[in-house]
Amino acid sequence: MTDLSRRTLLGASAAAAVAAPLATPAMAQPRWPARPVQMLCPWAAGGGTDAVLRMSAILLEKELGQPFNVVNRTGGSGVVGHAAISQAAPDGYTLGMITAEICMLHWQGLTEITYRNYTPLGLMNNDAPGVTVNVNSPYRDVKALAEAIKASRPGQLKASGTGQGGIWHLALAGWLNAMGLKADHVRWVPSNGAAPAMQDLAAGGLDFTTCSIPEARAMLDANRARALAVMAPARVSAFPAIPTLKEAMGLDYNNGAWRGIAGPPGLPAPVAQAMEAALDKVFKSKDYQDFLLSRGFGAVYESAAGFARHLAAADISLGNSMKEAGLAK
Repeated sequence: MTDLSRRTLLGASAAAAVAAPLATPAMAQPRWPARPVQMLCPWAAGGGTDAVLRMSAILLEKELGQPFNVVNRTGGSGVVGHAAISQAAPDGYTLGMITAEICMLHWQGLTEITYRNYTPLGLMNNDAPGVTVNVNSPYRDVKALAEAIKASRPGQLKASGTGQGGIWHLALAGWLNAMGLKADHVRWVPSNGAAPAMQDLAAGGLDFTTCSIPEARAMLDANRARALAVMAPARVSAFPAIPTLKEAMGLDYNNGAWRGIAGPPGLPAPVAQAMEAALDKVFKSKDYQDFLLSRGFGAVYESAAGFARHLAAADISLGNSMKEAGLAK
């Protein structure tokens, strides 16, 4: 071998030795998740969305081997938290729970973000709204409350359950319309979720709430509130004593709020696939099913593809409902 050939061979070997360490990280990507994952909740701690997300996070940690830490990002009738999820880095380390409001907020002109600004991963439950009053309220049944609403001046009675134009606000508007009243006949007091609304109800600051029965459960169990009816086709299995609107007042009106886990757009396929598989196991687990039953949450699940179809349909139906109720811009 000539000196030139020897020098050429040695140079090539040295270049390969230098290049090899640089190539290793690209060839050996760490398995996701390699560190804790942040799960954003657009609503206050103690509410239904917070509870569903926290249970999901506990079980996701068991499935995927890393902590899933819930962070409440409230404000703006849900805009703040939903925006934070959609605008997160698409690396799989910031995900969150989106709710029915994401198919409503843009109709109100509160944000430009829609369901299209997410990577759907799984629908985890769906709940019907209830009508709840303070335990000392003079209204002993929903028919008596309905008669009081009809006899009241516009804005005289106050209700809450979520932000302005949120799903529980729409539930009230739809109920009022079904009774032949304008959507704003009852004054809506915006809140950052059901938990603070129920606290306000228990303190005497509201006449009633229209959040889900599971979200009202803490105050119901503490005998500080009384549930009068549920806006569902049938009674909720966990609360069999609470009648439907149709049973109590002959009014065939239903509504519902759903919650699902999603990430920002452009989420890597391996992350999305791992999450979808894990969420399927979480939903089917005994721990999760027992949790839903104990809290009275609706046990409804959709895979990533099913959740995507659900979002598209909900955006149309909720948009139409908001237009009819005069809540859309």
